[in-house]
Amino acid sequence: MKGSHSAMSSRSRRRSGGAVGLLYTLLGACLWAAVVGYKPVIIVHGLFDSSGDFKNLQRFINESHPGTNVTVIDLFDRSASLQPMWKQVEGFKAAIYPIMQNAADGVHFICYSQGGLVCRGILSTLSDHNVHSFISLSSPQAGQYGDTDYLKYLFPQFVKSNLYHLCYTSIGQRISICNYWNDPHHRDLYVNSSDYLALLNSERPNPNSTEWKKNFLKIKKLVLIGGPDDGVITPWQSSQFGFYDDNETVVEMQHQDLYLRDVFGLKTLAARGDLILCSVPGVEHVWWHSNETVFHLCMEKWLV
Repeated sequence: MKGSHSAMSSRSRRRSGGAVGLLYTLLGACLWAAVVGYKPVIIVHGLFDSSGDFKNLQRFINESHPGTNVTVIDLFDRSASLQPMWKQVEGFKAAIYPIMQNAADGVHFICYSQGGLVCRGILSTLSDHNVHSFISLSSPQAGQYGDTDYLKYLFPQFVKSNLYHLCYTSIGQRISICNYWNDPHHRDLYVNSSDYLALLNSERPNPNSTEWKKNFLKIKKLVLIGGPDDGVITPWQSSQFGFYDDNETVVEMQHQDLYLRDVFGLKTLAARGDLILCSVPGVEHVWWHSNETVFHLCMEKWLV
């Protein structure tokens, strides 16, 4: 009986010791977060998404960087994400700006799919932003041109080859996807009609281009994430500023005019060592923000 009591006491001490150890570990993590002061993370969703779709990504961030303030902006959800891109830029900007003002050491952006283009609009037009890492998560940064399920759902009477008839009109430009629809066979129409992407890329004369470039280059890191099995972003290389020529052959970012002429700062970022490409095979478009491997490979280290 005495031996049994002794064994129970030993187990009890081990359990209490383990609990104390765990408590110290948690306290240490909290103190580390307080000392390091992880920058707040702002997440901007994509087409047909809502803030509730990013619970896994929030969890990944809080597990790897305890104490991080993560905000998923709850605006332009679901069908409202079809509203014009400049309207979304202004709405998201108004919601994000107070978070920036309260973050003396700056913030990080994670911007998914269409949200990556919204974030580019914010970074280009907001002169006093304090974004450190801009993580563009499978976003059609060079435009979109593909027969996807999204296209069939939105425009059942169109295919990629004739959607320009709608997109490159004043009515079409009131729909978000048309603001970055980039038909390689109708380049002139795109340049003259696109109210959003062609302006961001200075593909047509833009009196604000110098100022926008200066604003954009205030970021410390640009992380471009995408992969060959995405299935929505077309071509998938658009997530890393590659795009089709008029033969629908993909021209990689480094050979694109907007890179070579350093139109809005890509070449400058590369020269600074602040342009990071992260390509991950085997990830379908809707899973990028819920894939833990993608988070650890492509995002975790840029969120400090």
